[in-house]
Amino acid sequence: MKKFINTIQNIWKIEELRQRILLTLGLILIYRLGSYVVLPGVDAQALADARQNSDQNGILALINIFAGGAFARASIFGLGIMPYITASIIIQLLGMAVPYFQKMQKEGESGRKKINQYTRFLTVGVTAVQAPGYIASQITNYAGAVPNPNSYWWFQSILILVTGTMFVMWLGEKITDKGIGNGISLIIMIGIIARLPFAFVSELSSRIESQGGGLIMLLVEIVFLLFVIIGCILLVQGTRRVPVQFAKKIVGNKQYGGVRQYIPLKVNAAGVMPIIFAQAIMFIPAAFAQMGNNKSSFLMAFTNHFGLWYNIVFATLIILFTYFYTAIMVNPNQLAEEMKRNGGFVPGVKPGKQTAEFLDAVMSKITLPGSIFLALVAVMPAVAMKMGISNEFANFYGGTSLLILVGVVLDTLQQIESYLLNRHYDGLMKTGRIKGRTSSMQLQS
Repeated sequence: MKKFINTIQNIWKIEELRQRILLTLGLILIYRLGSYVVLPGVDAQALADARQNSDQNGILALINIFAGGAFARASIFGLGIMPYITASIIIQLLGMAVPYFQKMQKEGESGRKKINQYTRFLTVGVTAVQAPGYIASQITNYAGAVPNPNSYWWFQSILILVTGTMFVMWLGEKITDKGIGNGISLIIMIGIIARLPFAFVSELSSRIESQGGGLIMLLVEIVFLLFVIIGCILLVQGTRRVPVQFAKKIVGNKQYGGVRQYIPLKVNAAGVMPIIFAQAIMFIPAAFAQMGNNKSSFLMAFTNHFGLWYNIVFATLIILFTYFYTAIMVNPNQLAEEMKRNGGFVPGVKPGKQTAEFLDAVMSKITLPGSIFLALVAVMPAVAMKMGISNEFANFYGGTSLLILVGVVLDTLQQIESYLLNRHYDGLMKTGRIKGRTSSMQLQS
């Protein structure tokens, strides 16, 4: 406890770090307050009463979790940061296929600024497309939610939703530039963690009932959750270090190169994207099953998100999407070419094509256990539900929510620790250093 208090005091002594943390907390508070501001003309109570009788699952529930409940409340931040994430994914995929965007990615800081500008413009377009669909399906679809849904109300609501998303995006960028941690990721994390207290209280209430199992069962659940979190940390930080030897170069009286470094190939290079893609695909048959009178047993099996067949197909899609997204994110040919250009080589492997084949084989071997473990994490909420844990609390036992929480917390703590170590204070851990997701993407000696 004394160590923890000393660490907090050291953090508070560093003026720049203190200002960054306070700014981050202030901007996050603004976001949370805005998520409770309902769109003008919407009867919040009538909407809440109508939603009590409806069941939202799949991608809609995922969006609501990312938005911190603003999606279900018809808030001015109802679409949250999801349109920006969608635009970022589109730009990222264009960077893999379109030469113009590939050129910008290689232009350094100027290219990054151009890509960010294109992402912002695309975010406006994506939000403008999603806003009418959101209003029609999540607001006006419920009787009594909007007493007078005229054309003017539609126009102002779409405009407010677009403006709200752009404001949230601006908050995220300000946190990244002037605060601590990655702003966009922190906003998503705050939206997720805001639901944790309510979920825990709900689980506590259910356990202290006469047949709820008591506090012993709650303690067992918490211990089980800690083991799941440890597994997620191993998944996020797991790497396979490939040694790279650089040739010696003598320029004048100085020697360059001749040292061994490592390329840390991540076990889970795809992050949470396979889960998001798989959930989007799994939502399609469930939507068809709810349309009209189509009640076939095959489609109805996909409406039960905690059923056996649903989770088997879900896990299979995650494994496939992990391989797909890893192939997009990690280019062995480009890595091999950059090593060859800088005079580096993998010991025992010829530079060029053979190096690319070697890296591709290594990625294939480590992606298999990584994808299987990612699939297990994704279906863990369903397992928790079968164990008698409430629906709200079970969502924190795995899936996209837990992976984002673990990754963002590690990245933020890593930045705080860097400030401490640069000022010659002790780090956050007694031994070793905290490694975030970004640190493993660089060459380490």
